[in-house]
Amino acid sequence: MSVTRRLARPRDDRWIAGVCSGLGRRFGLSSGVVRLIFVISCLLPGPQFIIYLVLWALLPNE
Repeated sequence: MSVTRRLARPRDDRWIAGVCSGLGRRFGLSSGVVRLIFVISCLLPGPQFIIYLVLWALLPNE
């Protein structure tokens, strides 16, 4: 039986808004890895910042 983790922004492991930390906890990754993936993805064209802002607004606090 597995425990499903809720997607939320933690209060203890935030740098800016806690979105990367929340995604890391949800998918079982280190928050540093998710932050690195986000920074590298920002070098590519796409709506990364808009997605980050939307997740910041929509994800609840823990």
